[in-house]
Amino acid sequence: MVFGLGKGKAGSGHPELTVQELDAMLRSGTAAVVDVREADEFAAGHIPGAINMPLSTFQPSALPDTPGKKLVLACLGGKRSAMALDKCGMAEAAVDTHLAGGFGAWQSAGLPVER
Repeated sequence: MVFGLGKGKAGSGHPELTVQELDAMLRSGTAAVVDVREADEFAAGHIPGAINMPLSTFQPSALPDTPGKKLVLACLGGKRSAMALDKCGMAEAAVDTHLAGGFGAWQSAGLPVER
């Protein structure tokens, strides 16, 4: 798996942010993260400030309103967040971006983890 490609990974067709780009956006207050992993995975560790909305019950209409912030979806590796983005596309939700490599890449980069 290759991280940091920036725009669209093998077949997902969705814009991606690298962990470095997302970290910078979170630090500047210009992004909010929705983690689509299941509650037990989320509880074991997640990106600080992330909101948990498991893919198993994911509804684009329930996404938080984040004025002035780009909403970015994340999961463990990128597959479930891409599936959630597909649901967002069908629902014509404004969110279209996810984290390249997901939480796994975030942890590998040594970035902060909230439990």
